Amino acid sequence: MIRAYFEQLPLIAILRGLRPEDAVGVGRALVDAGFRILEVPLNSSSPMESIRRLVDAFGSDCLIGAGTVLDPAHVREIAAAGGRLVVMPHGDPAVISAAKLAGMVCTPGVATPTEGFAALAAGADAIKLFPAEQLGPSVIKAWRAVFPRQTLMIPVGGITPDNLATYAAAGADGFGLGSALYAPGRGAEDVSVRARAFVEAWRRAASSRS
Repeated sequence: MIRAYFEQLPLIAILRGLRPEDAVGVGRALVDAGFRILEVPLNSSSPMESIRRLVDAFGSDCLIGAGTVLDPAHVREIAAAGGRLVVMPHGDPAVISAAKLAGMVCTPGVATPTEGFAALAAGADAIKLFPAEQLGPSVIKAWRAVFPRQTLMIPVGGITPDNLATYAAAGADGFGLGSALYAPGRGAEDVSVRARAFVEAWRRAASSRS
């Protein structure tokens, strides 16, 4: 499922701190810029309500769900809110299993090849390289030599429009974008400008490696 959205735009908006009352406005700015994957971390205020509002407004066109998912029990709550995406900072196989049993896309966080292969064996749809600024493009390039070719690798943490191309050239398939895209209190107009800068950066990077 995630590949279909990646074909449109392989950028994941991480909306940490999003408030329900801001969800639709911020979501509209992102969708209009071309984003099709929206993630609300569970350590936000009323995350399930934000997910529900995003799903109601954009669920027919977007893959929407939660990040910072630490407990298998949270998977049921995300599904009840209409979410179809589970993103984790770690590779707990219990959370991965719960997500896959619920028919959801799951992207666990990994920082070593051992964690990456274990996550894939547990059913992960993609692996989230986290924190990306610690791992760096050289790690992605090295992992590409040993992981299955079809593995989706998504660096998260410290990605900006200025450094995105370096990671893409090393073999990244897409990116999770946090505070450089959205931060609590940031208005829809600001998010729109930032979103379009990321989209343009990705298009340049994709063009240069094709």
